[in-house]
Amino acid sequence: MGAQMLAVVALLALLSQALASDPSPLQDFCVAIKDTDYPVFVNGKFCKNPNYTTADDFFFSGLDKPGNTSNPVGSKVTPVNVMQLPGLNTLGISLVRIDYAPYGLNPPHTHPRATEVLVVLEGRLYVGFVTSNPDNRLFTKVLNKGDVFVFPEGLIHFQFNVGHTNAVAFAGLSSQNPGTITIANAVFGAKPPIKDDVLAKAFQVDKKVIDYLQAQFWMDNN
Repeated sequence: MGAQMLAVVALLALLSQALASDPSPLQDFCVAIKDTDYPVFVNGKFCKNPNYTTADDFFFSGLDKPGNTSNPVGSKVTPVNVMQLPGLNTLGISLVRIDYAPYGLNPPHTHPRATEVLVVLEGRLYVGFVTSNPDNRLFTKVLNKGDVFVFPEGLIHFQFNVGHTNAVAFAGLSSQNPGTITIANAVFGAKPPIKDDVLAKAFQVDKKVIDYLQAQFWMDNN
């Protein structure tokens, strides 16, 4: 009985992993098209007729160009997901280029639908992620050119340029549309705002502190 229970637990674990990623495609490809006028929602994008598909549907140009880091956080994320590259539809993968000014930060954020694997091309980055409650353990590492680090799906993570020069990283994500929730933006820049009573209680600070934070412009570097 013990061995059978272990087998069931193992099977459930495998099933949960399978269900936690983008659905597998049921055809060679499904190039995304703009949503039609029909009142139908799909988990992904509508498929282009394969007979009208071209090589350009699987092509994106521009990741050789640095992003503009002249902003309050000093970083810029250039995404290549299904919105920019329609051929990614149903393939369960995407990527980003991230540029960092000296001491630039990709602020604490999470991808609700993807694990991220990051590789440093230039510069030196201090990176990390925090585990879920109740432990909230912080895992950090300083990465140099050629180093790789993985951020597990859904966990809060960040990258900070600790060098005196610009830094560049590329990252692969396990979803065609991983989504990004920047923590400060979501909490203090929500529209409409979260009641300051709620946030004052949550952060154990005076409401004036919350009002000040909610009045700031929260930069989206994506």
